[in-house]
Amino acid sequence: MLKLAWPLVLTQLAQMAIMTTDVVMLGRLGKVALASAALGNTVFFFTWLIGCGPVAAVSPMIAHILGERPNDRAGVRAATRMGFWAVLLLSVPLVGFLLMTRHTLLLLDQTDELATNAGVFVSALCWGLPFSLGYQVLRNFSTALSKPNASLWVMGLAIFFNAFGDYALIFGHFGFPKLGLLGSGISSACSYAFSFVAMVVVVQLTPSLRKYRIWRRFHRPHIEKLWEVFRLGMPIGMTMIFEAMLFNSATLIMGTFGTAAVAAHQIALNVPSITFMVPLGIGMAATVRVGLAAGARDGEAVRRAGWLAIGMAVAFMGCTSILIWSFPDRIANLYFANAAANADVIRLAIVFLHVAAVFQIVDGVQVTGALSLRGLKDARAPMWIAGASYWLAGFPACLLFAFGFGLKGLGIWIGLAFGLLVAAATMCLRFWYLSRGR
Repeated sequence: MLKLAWPLVLTQLAQMAIMTTDVVMLGRLGKVALASAALGNTVFFFTWLIGCGPVAAVSPMIAHILGERPNDRAGVRAATRMGFWAVLLLSVPLVGFLLMTRHTLLLLDQTDELATNAGVFVSALCWGLPFSLGYQVLRNFSTALSKPNASLWVMGLAIFFNAFGDYALIFGHFGFPKLGLLGSGISSACSYAFSFVAMVVVVQLTPSLRKYRIWRRFHRPHIEKLWEVFRLGMPIGMTMIFEAMLFNSATLIMGTFGTAAVAAHQIALNVPSITFMVPLGIGMAATVRVGLAAGARDGEAVRRAGWLAIGMAVAFMGCTSILIWSFPDRIANLYFANAAANADVIRLAIVFLHVAAVFQIVDGVQVTGALSLRGLKDARAPMWIAGASYWLAGFPACLLFAFGFGLKGLGIWIGLAFGLLVAAATMCLRFWYLSRGR
């Protein structure tokens, strides 16, 4: 598990390093730019999750194929090819939706200034969506074949590519124009394109991956595999959307409390998002290990892989909980060059970070539990569990504490913690129920 998980964890942290670079550099432009980018990323991430659902199905599909028939190259190739087909089918409507970001945010009662700036940001960022999804197909392909280092090297290079692009295009260095928010969007889109191209090169240069010849007969459809990509992938996508959009909806509600609340929420959300990458990477390894065991019909290995992943997540997130609780002020100050000018944002961020520290463990448990279930190709039940946990428990709790008890931003974060607690308990119960009978 560790051999497969650690490159995945580092890859996830590298992706967060890219996002954190964007947040820190935009923070130098002020809280309006930071809040606008937060709203823009909310809309972009929603569309990305829709496309990422079918893409995420590639990994468990390949794991089951190899667990049952270790030398089935044609099956692996067909599953990967249909993952790319899904990207092509979904990208056109999703990019079209992203180009309407300003109007979408105005309909959601955001201020004209924030909606306009977010629209400018996303108008450039949206062109990176197909490349980002294509990269995820290749990443899931290499991970299912127990070659996670391929995506790790690519993400390591992408960190420097994105940092250079942000520095050059946001602030106008190295002879480039000073584009502010638009520059950040262009830089991120180019980073997605770079990551995809680099991943293609890595796959072609790695003998154990190249032998599957995933580009062979790319034009040929495989209806059964394409149907499975969407049948398994759409519930996976909805599961991720239910969770992510709870947090993104919280961002939109924060917008009604003012710019300082949105900026503080973005900072406080960025920190647990970084720590979340570790159990997410562990969970992705669990998907492969559980899938291989399920394909081989080894019930004991299924149980061992799933519970081990959950235990590893608890151990790591317990440590991060202590760190965030102990140093929230120092963490919040990292995001601003002039702390005094943004004292209102930092004060709110410290309050939110205390709540984030409390829900660290349950956040790790729910994601490793969900990804262990994904390894069993159990997608529909986790979708309903996520929907009920986040929208029948978490979201009403956000509204109750924020508006009913008048806690505003703090109330929203309490509601988020409650939703994660319900999800963690029910995902673990579901995995116990399914794995005990294998």
